[in-house]
Amino acid sequence: MREAHPLERQVGIDYYVSDGPGVGGRLRADPADFRVRELEAVEPEPLDADPGAYPHLLVRATLTDWDTNDFVGALSAALGMSRERVSWAGTKDKHAVTTQLFSIRDVAAADLPTLDGADIDPLGRVGRNLEFGDLAGNAFEIRIDDPERPEQVDAVTDALIDFGGGRVAVPNVFGHQRFGSHRPVTHEVGLNVVREEWREAVLAYVGNPADSEPERTQTARETVDGVASSTDPDWQTALDAMPGHLGYERSMLHALVENGGKEPDDFRAALETVPWNLQRLFVNAAQSYAFNRILSERLRRGLPFDRPVAGDVVCFADADIDAPEAVAVPDTDRLQQVDEGRVDVVRRHCERGRAFVTAPLVGTETTLGDGEPGEIERGVLDDLDLAPADFDLPGNFESTGTRRAILVGTDLDIDRDPLSLSFSLPRGSYATAVLREYLKVDPRDL
Repeated sequence: MREAHPLERQVGIDYYVSDGPGVGGRLRADPADFRVRELEAVEPEPLDADPGAYPHLLVRATLTDWDTNDFVGALSAALGMSRERVSWAGTKDKHAVTTQLFSIRDVAAADLPTLDGADIDPLGRVGRNLEFGDLAGNAFEIRIDDPERPEQVDAVTDALIDFGGGRVAVPNVFGHQRFGSHRPVTHEVGLNVVREEWREAVLAYVGNPADSEPERTQTARETVDGVASSTDPDWQTALDAMPGHLGYERSMLHALVENGGKEPDDFRAALETVPWNLQRLFVNAAQSYAFNRILSERLRRGLPFDRPVAGDVVCFADADIDAPEAVAVPDTDRLQQVDEGRVDVVRRHCERGRAFVTAPLVGTETTLGDGEPGEIERGVLDDLDLAPADFDLPGNFESTGTRRAILVGTDLDIDRDPLSLSFSLPRGSYATAVLREYLKVDPRDL
């Protein structure tokens, strides 16, 4: 098997499925080269529906070169209201053209502002705000600029069809950006959190410089590490060294200045100064890292991804999601352990897109597999010094866990001049899982 890029191995992705070289090239030379459109799963009432019963305006926005959070900030500011009244189903890439849904509470269609780089169309009204995951998936149209070996596209495609049992498919890994595109440390923070190593968690985030960062930032993080090594740390010196744009780092250091920064609870309090979603992201990244490690070991051992072996845990397709036939959405609330007597029956369900082999995003209520799959799962968790009970944590750090499909398949179309890929994926899956196989470049360039 071909080894993955060194930066991918840092986040638990050890191999490529396709052995040959990639096409090379680059993405996002222009935002229009990377288009993402949500596969919608929300049906609104008409625009003239009673706003008392349907207080949320549902809009479809096509954004060019907008970060989702920045757009929400600009939209709420233009409407003169709190950003808490705006919700969305999924976060999208900045350097792209993205089409996605937003819900806005207590706003009329006539109130919608005009923003540069944003086409905002009112669709109707809904009775609740959008929640993360309120979509079936995403459709991608991606142009690869300046490919060095465009002829390799066929060899990669053949390898992915073979891996997927007749359809283009890849391991459903969490992409490099899940862990921090330019400084992948969120899983390191999360692993410390789960072990309740609060001091180490803070220092992994605030200190711990990376070569990819600007020199001033590296120097500030080195200052933090130096202060932390002292028997009587002067956290004010570390705070003074930290650039103003690193707000989360500064908030943690400010807490250490205020509380003394000597006891474990001082460091936990510092971690809790960041937004609740970032606190959860730390733990989610640790779960994602373990998941990637499990998939890498399964791939190394040559176990199939498109069908179960005895001991696997499978889930079934979500029949309540109105998704295109080619984008089956796994329902991880419907799990079944596969024993030797049911392998053939469940294999047929997998072939028809009705069932999916899964691996754990480990938490307090996670079911682990048996047989060789369970051996892999427990081996990775033992190596990371993790157990499901460890996720019984305070506040936003607690996680019950779930399971996730290990394979994601797609109906992929290829245009050759210019070289472009078009495909759709279910919610929660990363386009980079497909693109990494085709380009085989530094993951920061995906």
